[in-house]
Amino acid sequence: MKVVFLAAGQGKRLRPITDNIPKCMVPFKGKAILEYGIEAVRSLGIKDIIIVCGYLSDKIPYTDVKYILNNNYEHSNMVESFFCASDEFDDDLIISYTDIIYRIDIVKALVETPADIGVVIDSNWYDLWSLRMENPLDDAETLRIDMNSNIYEIGRKTNSLDEIEGQFVGLIKISKKILPKILDFYYGLDRKGNYDGIGFDNMFMTTFLQLLINAGYLVRAVIIKGGWLEIDTIADLNAYNRDQNILDID
Repeated sequence: MKVVFLAAGQGKRLRPITDNIPKCMVPFKGKAILEYGIEAVRSLGIKDIIIVCGYLSDKIPYTDVKYILNNNYEHSNMVESFFCASDEFDDDLIISYTDIIYRIDIVKALVETPADIGVVIDSNWYDLWSLRMENPLDDAETLRIDMNSNIYEIGRKTNSLDEIEGQFVGLIKISKKILPKILDFYYGLDRKGNYDGIGFDNMFMTTFLQLLINAGYLVRAVIIKGGWLEIDTIADLNAYNRDQNILDID
């Protein structure tokens, strides 16, 4: 198994902290965000680690990993960063955002899912969103799951809690056997198309997942109840620092 960390982002909403370091290197409780992820996967015996970098890539110091540069990081999003690593798609993959911190048991559950495509979903999302913002619905997106735990809708804006059975954490597993089909699907998309109001290069990961679902791929929810954090803004850091017990990450 391999892990692909998507670490090309600038973290504009974390400035001035990210004026001189990439978003993945923002410190939290004495360690960079990315370091928590690397430690988590290594604790599970996963040694094949790929970091897709971009903004201030020379500031990412880790050894015994493979670096891949997203040269288009200023004008692209997570999906393009992921496919920059396509030469590494010869084993089961864990894909991890690098503005998140998660307990080891969460990534362990993802590793162990038998699904060809597994996506970690937090059913207790409202507690975390309430800590981070005044109105959780301002930033929440639809996520609906069928009786077999397969996701059938993800990533739409909504004003209704009834349309939200959880929130996407930023962790995905894709099995080796289905990766060639995923590659063909991605490269078969219209590069000049409109994807939820956004161009191909800036497509959101949730948009890509919805495209896969619409095309008939089964995307299984790996459901958790808390145990993770997203660090996207200065307000997030301030909220977590006010609540020192928000997450036992040590």
